[in-house]
Amino acid sequence: MSRILLKNAKIVNENRIFESDVLLDGDFISRIDSDISDANAQVIDLEGDLLLPGVIDDQVHFREPGLTHKGTIATESRAAIAGGITTFMEQPNTNPQTTTIEKLEEKFAMAAKDASANYSFLFGGTNDNLEELKRLDRNACSGVKLFLGSSTGNMLVDNEEVLEKIFSNTEMVISTHCEDEGTIRANMEKYQAMYGDDIPIELHPIIRSAEACYLSSSKAIALAKKTGARLHVFHLSTGIETDLFTNEIPLEKKQITAEVCIHHLWFSDEDYATKGTHIKWNPAVKTKTDREQLWQALLDDRIDVIATDHAPHTLEEKDNPYTSAPSGGPLVQHALLAMLQKEKEGIISLEKMVEKMCHNPAKLFDIDRRGYIREGYFADLVQVGRNVKNEVTKANLFYKCGWSPFEGVTFESEVKRTFVNGHLAYDNGTFSDKKHAKRLTFNR
Repeated sequence: MSRILLKNAKIVNENRIFESDVLLDGDFISRIDSDISDANAQVIDLEGDLLLPGVIDDQVHFREPGLTHKGTIATESRAAIAGGITTFMEQPNTNPQTTTIEKLEEKFAMAAKDASANYSFLFGGTNDNLEELKRLDRNACSGVKLFLGSSTGNMLVDNEEVLEKIFSNTEMVISTHCEDEGTIRANMEKYQAMYGDDIPIELHPIIRSAEACYLSSSKAIALAKKTGARLHVFHLSTGIETDLFTNEIPLEKKQITAEVCIHHLWFSDEDYATKGTHIKWNPAVKTKTDREQLWQALLDDRIDVIATDHAPHTLEEKDNPYTSAPSGGPLVQHALLAMLQKEKEGIISLEKMVEKMCHNPAKLFDIDRRGYIREGYFADLVQVGRNVKNEVTKANLFYKCGWSPFEGVTFESEVKRTFVNGHLAYDNGTFSDKKHAKRLTFNR
Protein backbone atom coordinates (compact mmCIF):
# COMPACT_ATOMS: atom_id res chain seq x y z
CA MET A 1 0.00 0.00 0.00
CA SER A 2 1.44 3.38 -0.99
CA ARG A 3 1.78 6.19 1.54
CA ILE A 4 1.91 9.85 0.49
CA LEU A 5 2.49 12.74 2.88
CA LEU A 6 1.16 16.10 1.71
CA LYS A 7 2.96 18.90 3.54
CA ASN A 8 2.00 22.57 3.92
CA ALA A 9 -1.50 22.41 2.50
CA LYS A 10 -4.11 25.13 2.85
CA ILE A 11 -7.20 22.97 3.28
CA VAL A 12 -10.69 24.14 2.33
CA ASN A 13 -13.19 21.81 3.98
CA GLU A 14 -16.43 21.94 5.95
CA ASN A 15 -16.67 25.72 6.06
CA ARG A 16 -13.06 26.15 7.25
CA ILE A 17 -9.75 27.16 5.69
CA PHE A 18 -6.73 25.99 7.66
CA GLU A 19 -3.11 24.93 7.23
CA SER A 20 -2.26 21.29 7.78
CA ASP A 21 -0.44 18.19 6.57
CA VAL A 22 -2.36 15.19 5.23
CA LEU A 23 -1.16 11.58 5.26
CA LEU A 24 -2.58 9.23 2.63
CA ASP A 25 -2.34 5.49 3.22
CA GLY A 26 -3.49 3.37 0.30
CA ASP A 27 -6.96 4.48 -0.78
CA PHE A 28 -7.67 6.55 2.31
CA ILE A 29 -6.84 9.67 4.27
CA SER A 30 -5.03 8.34 7.32
CA ARG A 31 -4.26 11.51 9.27
CA ILE A 32 -4.85 15.25 9.15
CA ASP A 33 -2.59 17.18 11.50
CA SER A 34 0.06 19.85 11.68
CA ASP A 35 3.68 18.78 11.11
CA ILE A 36 3.21 15.07 10.35
CA SER A 37 6.34 12.96 9.87
CA ASP A 38 6.45 9.53 8.23
CA ALA A 39 9.72 7.95 7.09
CA ASN A 40 7.87 5.47 4.86
CA ALA A 41 5.82 8.02 2.92
CA GLN A 42 6.51 9.83 -0.32
CA VAL A 43 6.57 13.52 0.61
CA ILE A 44 4.95 16.16 -1.61
CA ASP A 45 5.30 19.76 -0.46
CA LEU A 46 2.23 21.77 -1.51
CA GLU A 47 3.98 25.02 -0.51
CA GLY A 48 0.79 26.63 0.73
CA ASP A 49 -1.38 25.73 -2.24
CA LEU A 50 -5.07 25.03 -1.74
CA LEU A 51 -6.08 21.42 -1.06
CA LEU A 52 -9.73 20.72 -1.85
CA PRO A 53 -11.88 17.59 -1.75
CA GLY A 54 -12.20 16.11 -5.21
CA VAL A 55 -15.14 17.60 -7.10
CA ILE A 56 -18.20 15.36 -7.56
CA ASP A 57 -19.99 16.09 -10.85
CA ASP A 58 -23.51 14.71 -10.71
CA GLN A 59 -24.28 15.24 -14.41
CA VAL A 60 -22.03 14.37 -17.34
CA HIS A 61 -22.48 12.85 -20.80
CA PHE A 62 -19.33 10.90 -21.71
CA ARG A 63 -20.94 9.52 -24.89
CA GLU A 64 -20.04 5.85 -24.49
CA PRO A 65 -21.42 3.57 -25.83
CA GLY A 66 -22.49 4.51 -29.32
CA LEU A 67 -21.41 8.16 -29.63
CA THR A 68 -17.68 7.74 -29.15
CA HIS A 69 -16.67 10.07 -31.98
CA LYS A 70 -17.63 12.84 -29.51
CA GLY A 71 -15.98 11.43 -26.40
CA THR A 72 -15.37 8.26 -24.41
CA ILE A 73 -15.27 7.32 -20.76
CA ALA A 74 -11.47 7.21 -21.09
CA THR A 75 -10.97 10.60 -22.76
CA GLU A 76 -13.54 12.58 -20.81
CA SER A 77 -12.62 11.17 -17.39
CA ARG A 78 -8.99 12.15 -18.07
CA ALA A 79 -10.17 15.68 -18.83
CA ALA A 80 -12.22 15.55 -15.63
CA ILE A 81 -9.30 14.73 -13.35
CA ALA A 82 -7.23 17.43 -15.10
CA GLY A 83 -9.99 19.75 -13.91
CA GLY A 84 -10.09 18.43 -10.35
CA ILE A 85 -13.21 16.30 -10.80
CA THR A 86 -12.57 12.95 -9.11
CA THR A 87 -16.10 11.50 -9.33
CA PHE A 88 -18.68 11.62 -12.11
CA MET A 89 -22.25 10.45 -12.62
CA GLU A 90 -22.97 9.73 -16.27
CA GLN A 91 -26.34 10.05 -17.99
CA PRO A 92 -28.42 7.34 -19.71
CA ASN A 93 -28.93 8.86 -23.18
CA THR A 94 -26.20 6.90 -24.91
CA ASN A 95 -26.69 4.39 -27.72
CA PRO A 96 -28.03 1.99 -26.59
CA GLN A 97 -29.72 3.86 -23.79
CA THR A 98 -29.18 2.86 -20.16
CA THR A 99 -32.76 1.77 -19.58
CA THR A 100 -32.25 -1.87 -18.54
CA ILE A 101 -30.22 -3.34 -15.71
CA GLU A 102 -28.21 -5.28 -18.29
CA LYS A 103 -27.16 -2.09 -20.11
CA LEU A 104 -26.40 -0.40 -16.80
CA GLU A 105 -24.00 -3.15 -15.81
CA GLU A 106 -22.39 -3.06 -19.25
CA LYS A 107 -21.59 0.61 -18.63
CA PHE A 108 -20.11 -0.20 -15.25
CA ALA A 109 -17.87 -2.77 -16.94
CA MET A 110 -16.67 -0.15 -19.44
CA ALA A 111 -15.89 2.30 -16.65
CA ALA A 112 -14.06 -0.33 -14.59
CA LYS A 113 -11.71 -0.76 -17.53
CA ASP A 114 -11.29 2.83 -18.74
CA ALA A 115 -12.30 5.45 -16.14
CA SER A 116 -9.68 7.68 -14.54
CA ALA A 117 -12.22 9.12 -12.07
CA ASN A 118 -14.66 7.36 -9.74
CA TYR A 119 -17.92 6.61 -11.45
CA SER A 120 -21.59 5.83 -11.29
CA PHE A 121 -24.45 6.05 -13.75
CA LEU A 122 -28.05 7.16 -13.79
CA PHE A 123 -30.70 4.69 -14.88
CA GLY A 124 -33.03 6.11 -17.52
CA GLY A 125 -36.76 6.04 -16.97
CA THR A 126 -39.00 5.77 -20.03
CA ASN A 127 -42.68 5.40 -20.85
CA ASP A 128 -42.32 1.62 -20.92
CA ASN A 129 -39.61 0.38 -18.51
CA LEU A 130 -41.37 0.76 -15.14
CA GLU A 131 -41.06 -2.94 -14.31
CA GLU A 132 -37.32 -2.88 -14.97
CA LEU A 133 -36.97 0.19 -12.76
CA LYS A 134 -38.79 -1.62 -9.94
CA ARG A 135 -36.15 -4.39 -10.11
CA LEU A 136 -33.29 -1.92 -9.67
CA ASP A 137 -31.58 -2.11 -6.28
CA ARG A 138 -31.50 1.29 -4.57
CA ASN A 139 -27.72 1.00 -4.09
CA ALA A 140 -26.98 -0.15 -7.64
CA CYS A 141 -26.28 3.30 -9.07
CA SER A 142 -26.53 6.99 -8.32
CA GLY A 143 -30.18 7.37 -9.23
CA VAL A 144 -32.90 7.59 -11.87
CA LYS A 145 -32.94 10.15 -14.71
CA LEU A 146 -36.11 11.38 -16.37
CA PHE A 147 -36.26 13.64 -19.41
CA LEU A 148 -39.41 15.73 -19.06
CA GLY A 149 -38.45 17.59 -22.25
CA SER A 150 -37.07 15.79 -25.30
CA SER A 151 -33.68 17.44 -25.02
CA THR A 152 -31.51 14.57 -26.08
CA GLY A 153 -32.82 11.68 -28.11
CA ASN A 154 -36.13 9.88 -27.67
CA MET A 155 -36.19 9.51 -23.87
CA LEU A 156 -39.07 11.92 -23.27
CA VAL A 157 -41.39 10.65 -20.53
CA ASP A 158 -44.76 12.16 -21.42
CA ASN A 159 -47.20 9.52 -20.16
CA GLU A 160 -48.50 11.13 -16.98
CA GLU A 161 -49.80 7.88 -15.52
CA VAL A 162 -46.41 6.21 -15.99
CA LEU A 163 -44.64 9.28 -14.61
CA GLU A 164 -46.64 9.14 -11.40
CA LYS A 165 -45.90 5.42 -11.07
CA ILE A 166 -42.18 6.06 -11.48
CA PHE A 167 -42.30 8.75 -8.79
CA SER A 168 -44.21 6.35 -6.53
CA ASN A 169 -42.04 3.29 -7.07
CA THR A 170 -38.44 4.22 -6.40
CA GLU A 171 -36.56 5.12 -3.23
CA MET A 172 -33.68 6.52 -5.26
CA VAL A 173 -33.08 10.15 -6.16
CA ILE A 174 -35.06 11.04 -9.30
CA SER A 175 -33.12 13.61 -11.33
CA THR A 176 -35.10 15.46 -13.98
CA HIS A 177 -34.51 17.53 -17.07
CA CYS A 178 -37.45 19.94 -16.95
CA GLU A 179 -38.66 21.74 -20.07
CA ASP A 180 -42.26 21.70 -21.27
CA GLU A 181 -42.37 19.95 -24.62
CA GLY A 182 -45.60 21.53 -25.86
CA THR A 183 -44.36 25.05 -25.25
CA ILE A 184 -41.06 24.37 -27.00
CA ARG A 185 -42.74 22.72 -29.98
CA ALA A 186 -45.12 25.67 -30.48
CA ASN A 187 -42.25 28.17 -30.26
CA MET A 188 -40.14 26.15 -32.70
CA GLU A 189 -42.95 25.98 -35.23
CA LYS A 190 -43.42 29.75 -35.02
CA TYR A 191 -39.79 30.61 -35.66
CA GLN A 192 -39.19 27.87 -38.20
CA ALA A 193 -42.06 29.31 -40.22
CA MET A 194 -40.24 32.66 -40.12
CA TYR A 195 -36.64 31.57 -40.69
CA GLY A 196 -36.61 27.97 -41.92
CA ASP A 197 -33.76 25.93 -40.46
CA ASP A 198 -31.42 28.91 -40.04
CA ILE A 199 -33.10 30.39 -36.97
CA PRO A 200 -30.87 33.04 -35.30
CA ILE A 201 -29.17 31.46 -32.28
CA GLU A 202 -30.25 34.46 -30.17
CA LEU A 203 -33.77 33.03 -30.31
CA HIS A 204 -32.73 29.80 -28.57
CA PRO A 205 -33.72 31.08 -25.07
CA ILE A 206 -36.98 32.36 -26.54
CA ILE A 207 -37.81 28.98 -28.09
CA ARG A 208 -36.72 27.01 -25.04
CA SER A 209 -38.19 29.68 -22.85
CA ALA A 210 -38.32 30.47 -19.16
CA GLU A 211 -42.01 29.59 -19.30
CA ALA A 212 -41.20 26.12 -20.68
CA CYS A 213 -38.75 25.54 -17.84
CA TYR A 214 -41.07 26.79 -15.10
CA LEU A 215 -44.08 24.81 -16.31
CA SER A 216 -42.12 21.58 -16.28
CA SER A 217 -40.20 22.17 -13.02
CA SER A 218 -43.34 23.17 -11.12
CA LYS A 219 -45.18 20.11 -12.43
CA ALA A 220 -42.36 17.78 -11.35
CA ILE A 221 -42.24 19.39 -7.91
CA ALA A 222 -46.01 19.06 -7.47
CA LEU A 223 -45.76 15.38 -8.38
CA ALA A 224 -42.90 14.84 -5.94
CA LYS A 225 -44.92 16.44 -3.17
CA LYS A 226 -47.93 14.30 -4.03
CA THR A 227 -46.00 11.01 -4.12
CA GLY A 228 -43.28 11.71 -1.55
CA ALA A 229 -40.57 11.05 -4.14
CA ARG A 230 -37.03 12.29 -3.67
CA LEU A 231 -36.62 14.81 -6.52
CA HIS A 232 -33.49 16.57 -7.79
CA VAL A 233 -34.07 19.11 -10.57
CA PHE A 234 -31.09 19.33 -12.90
CA HIS A 235 -29.63 22.48 -14.49
CA LEU A 236 -31.91 25.33 -13.43
CA SER A 237 -31.58 28.13 -15.99
CA THR A 238 -34.15 30.75 -14.94
CA GLY A 239 -34.65 33.09 -12.06
CA ILE A 240 -38.35 32.30 -11.81
CA GLU A 241 -37.64 28.62 -11.09
CA THR A 242 -35.53 29.43 -8.05
CA ASP A 243 -38.64 30.44 -6.11
CA LEU A 244 -39.81 26.82 -6.30
CA PHE A 245 -37.08 25.74 -3.86
CA THR A 246 -36.45 26.35 -0.17
CA ASN A 247 -33.50 27.22 2.04
CA GLU A 248 -35.47 26.89 5.27
CA ILE A 249 -34.35 23.33 6.05
CA PRO A 250 -30.91 21.69 5.84
CA LEU A 251 -29.99 19.66 2.78
CA GLU A 252 -30.21 16.38 4.68
CA LYS A 253 -33.93 16.97 5.26
CA LYS A 254 -34.84 18.23 1.79
CA GLN A 255 -37.00 16.01 -0.38
CA ILE A 256 -36.72 18.40 -3.32
CA THR A 257 -33.34 19.79 -4.37
CA ALA A 258 -31.84 21.69 -7.28
CA GLU A 259 -28.67 21.99 -9.32
CA VAL A 260 -27.19 24.77 -11.43
CA CYS A 261 -24.55 24.29 -14.11
CA ILE A 262 -21.37 26.18 -14.88
CA HIS A 263 -22.59 27.60 -18.19
CA HIS A 264 -25.72 29.11 -16.66
CA LEU A 265 -23.55 30.83 -14.03
CA TRP A 266 -20.96 32.09 -16.54
CA PHE A 267 -22.68 32.99 -19.83
CA SER A 268 -25.78 35.03 -20.70
CA ASP A 269 -27.80 35.66 -23.84
CA GLU A 270 -25.43 38.53 -24.65
CA ASP A 271 -22.76 35.92 -25.44
CA TYR A 272 -24.68 34.36 -28.35
CA ALA A 273 -23.40 37.14 -30.62
CA THR A 274 -19.79 35.94 -30.29
CA LYS A 275 -20.15 32.30 -29.22
CA GLY A 276 -23.06 31.27 -31.46
CA THR A 277 -24.06 27.62 -31.31
CA HIS A 278 -20.98 26.85 -29.20
CA ILE A 279 -23.05 27.91 -26.19
CA LYS A 280 -26.24 26.21 -27.36
CA TRP A 281 -27.40 24.14 -24.39
CA ASN A 282 -30.73 22.71 -23.28
CA PRO A 283 -32.02 24.35 -21.16
CA ALA A 284 -30.81 27.49 -22.90
CA VAL A 285 -28.47 30.10 -21.48
CA LYS A 286 -30.83 32.96 -20.70
CA THR A 287 -30.62 36.59 -19.56
CA LYS A 288 -28.16 38.39 -17.28
CA THR A 289 -31.02 38.82 -14.83
CA ASP A 290 -31.63 35.06 -14.81
CA ARG A 291 -27.92 34.52 -14.21
CA GLU A 292 -27.91 36.97 -11.29
CA GLN A 293 -30.94 35.27 -9.75
CA LEU A 294 -29.35 31.83 -10.14
CA TRP A 295 -26.27 33.10 -8.31
CA GLN A 296 -28.42 34.52 -5.53
CA ALA A 297 -30.30 31.23 -5.10
CA LEU A 298 -27.03 29.31 -5.08
CA LEU A 299 -25.54 31.55 -2.41
CA ASP A 300 -28.65 31.53 -0.20
CA ASP A 301 -28.95 27.71 -0.46
CA ARG A 302 -32.13 27.36 -2.48
CA ILE A 303 -29.84 25.73 -5.09
CA ASP A 304 -27.78 22.92 -3.62
CA VAL A 305 -25.27 21.69 -6.23
CA ILE A 306 -23.00 23.02 -8.99
CA ALA A 307 -22.43 20.61 -11.89
CA THR A 308 -21.33 20.70 -15.54
CA ASP A 309 -23.76 18.81 -17.78
CA HIS A 310 -20.57 18.10 -19.78
CA ALA A 311 -21.84 17.09 -23.22
CA PRO A 312 -19.21 17.11 -25.96
CA HIS A 313 -20.01 17.36 -29.66
CA THR A 314 -17.59 17.80 -32.53
CA LEU A 315 -17.06 21.27 -33.96
CA GLU A 316 -18.37 19.97 -37.28
CA GLU A 317 -21.64 19.13 -35.52
CA LYS A 318 -21.84 22.38 -33.54
CA ASP A 319 -21.15 24.57 -36.57
CA ASN A 320 -24.42 23.68 -38.26
CA PRO A 321 -27.54 25.85 -38.67
CA TYR A 322 -29.69 26.22 -35.57
CA THR A 323 -32.10 23.33 -36.11
CA SER A 324 -29.33 20.77 -36.73
CA ALA A 325 -26.63 22.05 -34.34
CA PRO A 326 -26.76 19.81 -31.25
CA SER A 327 -27.06 21.24 -27.74
CA GLY A 328 -24.28 20.74 -25.22
CA GLY A 329 -20.60 21.44 -24.74
CA PRO A 330 -17.46 20.20 -22.96
CA LEU A 331 -16.92 21.62 -19.46
CA VAL A 332 -15.30 19.18 -17.01
CA GLN A 333 -11.73 20.44 -17.49
CA HIS A 334 -12.59 24.02 -16.56
CA ALA A 335 -15.58 23.88 -14.19
CA LEU A 336 -13.55 24.20 -11.01
CA LEU A 337 -11.33 26.88 -12.55
CA ALA A 338 -14.40 28.87 -13.58
CA MET A 339 -15.75 28.84 -10.03
CA LEU A 340 -12.34 29.71 -8.61
CA GLN A 341 -12.37 32.70 -10.95
CA LYS A 342 -15.71 33.75 -9.54
CA GLU A 343 -14.20 33.49 -6.07
CA LYS A 344 -11.41 35.80 -7.23
CA GLU A 345 -14.11 38.23 -8.36
CA GLY A 346 -15.72 38.13 -4.90
CA ILE A 347 -18.91 36.41 -6.04
CA ILE A 348 -18.57 33.15 -4.07
CA SER A 349 -16.35 32.07 -1.19
CA LEU A 350 -14.02 29.09 -1.36
CA GLU A 351 -15.96 27.44 1.44
CA LYS A 352 -19.30 27.83 -0.35
CA MET A 353 -17.81 26.61 -3.64
CA VAL A 354 -16.50 23.45 -1.98
CA GLU A 355 -19.86 22.92 -0.28
CA LYS A 356 -21.73 23.06 -3.60
CA MET A 357 -19.24 21.08 -5.70
CA CYS A 358 -17.95 18.50 -3.20
CA HIS A 359 -19.89 18.17 0.06
CA ASN A 360 -23.45 18.55 -1.19
CA PRO A 361 -23.34 16.04 -4.07
CA ALA A 362 -21.97 13.47 -1.60
CA LYS A 363 -24.79 14.21 0.85
CA LEU A 364 -27.52 14.39 -1.75
CA PHE A 365 -26.71 11.03 -3.34
CA ASP A 366 -25.64 9.32 -0.05
CA ILE A 367 -22.16 8.58 -1.43
CA ASP A 368 -19.97 6.47 0.83
CA ARG A 369 -16.94 8.34 2.28
CA ARG A 370 -16.32 10.90 -0.42
CA GLY A 371 -16.74 14.65 -0.85
CA TYR A 372 -14.84 15.66 2.29
CA ILE A 373 -11.28 15.81 3.61
CA ARG A 374 -11.72 13.57 6.64
CA GLU A 375 -9.69 10.83 8.25
CA GLY A 376 -10.98 7.45 7.08
CA TYR A 377 -12.45 8.88 3.87
CA PHE A 378 -11.26 8.01 0.38
CA ALA A 379 -8.32 10.22 -0.58
CA ASP A 380 -9.89 12.13 -3.48
CA LEU A 381 -8.03 15.43 -3.38
CA VAL A 382 -7.12 18.38 -5.61
CA GLN A 383 -4.13 20.70 -5.30
CA VAL A 384 -4.86 24.15 -6.72
CA GLY A 385 -2.29 26.86 -7.40
CA ARG A 386 -3.45 30.47 -7.30
CA ASN A 387 -2.26 33.73 -8.85
CA VAL A 388 -1.20 32.28 -12.17
CA LYS A 389 -2.12 33.12 -15.75
CA ASN A 390 -3.78 30.06 -17.29
CA GLU A 391 -5.20 30.71 -20.76
CA VAL A 392 -7.52 28.13 -22.33
CA THR A 393 -6.30 27.21 -25.82
CA LYS A 394 -6.91 24.27 -28.11
CA ALA A 395 -3.35 23.13 -27.40
CA ASN A 396 -4.04 22.49 -23.70
CA LEU A 397 -7.41 20.75 -23.99
CA PHE A 398 -7.89 17.07 -23.13
CA TYR A 399 -11.38 16.64 -24.59
CA LYS A 400 -11.71 14.27 -27.51
CA CYS A 401 -13.83 16.87 -29.32
CA GLY A 402 -10.90 19.31 -29.18
CA TRP A 403 -12.69 22.56 -28.34
CA SER A 404 -14.03 24.49 -25.35
CA PRO A 405 -16.52 27.34 -24.87
CA PHE A 406 -13.84 28.84 -22.59
CA GLU A 407 -11.21 29.19 -25.32
CA GLY A 408 -9.55 32.58 -24.98
CA VAL A 409 -10.41 32.90 -21.28
CA THR A 410 -7.46 33.35 -18.91
CA PHE A 411 -8.10 31.84 -15.50
CA GLU A 412 -6.05 32.85 -12.47
CA SER A 413 -5.83 29.37 -10.93
CA GLU A 414 -4.58 25.98 -12.05
CA VAL A 415 -5.13 22.37 -11.05
CA LYS A 416 -1.66 21.09 -10.25
CA ARG A 417 -2.34 17.61 -8.90
CA THR A 418 -5.37 15.34 -8.55
CA PHE A 419 -5.44 12.31 -6.27
CA VAL A 420 -7.99 9.56 -6.88
CA ASN A 421 -8.29 7.02 -4.04
CA GLY A 422 -4.88 8.01 -2.72
CA HIS A 423 -3.18 7.63 -6.09
CA LEU A 424 -1.55 10.57 -7.88
CA ALA A 425 -3.66 10.41 -11.04
CA TYR A 426 -2.77 13.80 -12.54
CA ASP A 427 0.46 15.70 -11.96
CA ASN A 428 1.05 19.05 -13.66
CA GLY A 429 -0.13 18.00 -17.10
CA THR A 430 0.89 14.34 -16.87
CA PHE A 431 -1.53 11.46 -16.32
CA SER A 432 -0.67 8.29 -14.44
CA ASP A 433 -0.63 5.18 -16.62
CA LYS A 434 -2.39 3.30 -13.80
CA LYS A 435 -6.07 3.69 -13.02
CA HIS A 436 -7.32 3.57 -9.44
CA ALA A 437 -10.90 4.75 -9.99
CA LYS A 438 -13.69 2.88 -8.22
CA ARG A 439 -17.39 2.30 -8.66
CA LEU A 440 -19.27 4.46 -6.20
CA THR A 441 -20.96 2.83 -3.24
CA PHE A 442 -23.84 4.36 -1.32
CA ASN A 443 -25.23 4.49 2.22
CA ARG A 444 -28.98 4.23 1.63
